[in-house]
Amino acid sequence: MSVLVLLLAVSAACCLGFGFVLQQNAAQKAPLSDFLSFRLLLDLMRIPRWLGGLGLMVAGMVLGAIALGKGEISLVEPLLATNLLFALALSRHQTGQPLGRQGWAGLLLLAGGVSAFIVAGEPRGGTAVTDPLRHWLIIGAVVGAALVLTTYAKRSRLSWGPVLLALAAGLLYGVQDALTRVSGTRFSDGGLTELFAGWQPYGVVACGVTGLVLVQSAFETAPLRMSLPALTAAEPLAGILCGVGFMGDRLRTDTGALAGEAAGLAAVVAGIVLLGLHPAMPCGTAETDPEARDLQRR
Repeated sequence: MSVLVLLLAVSAACCLGFGFVLQQNAAQKAPLSDFLSFRLLLDLMRIPRWLGGLGLMVAGMVLGAIALGKGEISLVEPLLATNLLFALALSRHQTGQPLGRQGWAGLLLLAGGVSAFIVAGEPRGGTAVTDPLRHWLIIGAVVGAALVLTTYAKRSRLSWGPVLLALAAGLLYGVQDALTRVSGTRFSDGGLTELFAGWQPYGVVACGVTGLVLVQSAFETAPLRMSLPALTAAEPLAGILCGVGFMGDRLRTDTGALAGEAAGLAAVVAGIVLLGLHPAMPCGTAETDPEARDLQRR
């Protein structure tokens, strides 16, 4: 593993984790009438804390894009999932909650799962698939799943809605990561002319903006502990699917390696859930009647 890729990915995870906490701190105060609306972003832009969180998030995405340009997506994505560790660190500072057994167990599962997946899979580059049909099938399946999750989220916006929205946003961010790497390759091959001649950079923007609306709507309607674990778990899974599916990333496929990769990913998801449910994660402001908050802010 390249030390530079490791440093870039961990730095990106740090920025993303801190950014998500600041964004949720601000988004929970937004009017519920903005749910799943681009108007939500316009309202949040008036809040300095949210702008600071957005700036950190953008910095994390830029660092992640550089890491993706220098390493395989199947290697970088699990490292980006450690953003939850940094989110927990900031939340712990805000709440004063100790890590305890749950926190340490989640930390060990997440860090150990990432290490196990990388060691077992030995991610390496290969020849990207040129068949556009395969690209569209995989991307269409992931985006379609995000659309289905969003549809169900609209029906249960104050119960399971935030979790479903975060899952949908994570899937879109995974596709965005894959398209970012493809865009970087096109830029390296032919500069700006080659880059903007393809649809991929526009796909990056579309996934990024749509994912931002979804995740802010999730932050708006529920505590961070409900949304961030789902977001953090879905993004690397979608990214790895795209990386192996059409970007040419290669993983070991013998029985032992597959078992190690599966165990590593399972440990990552379990660690994400434990950390996301930790008492140090913000619970949001106490609101006995969310609809009353909406009426007050109209």
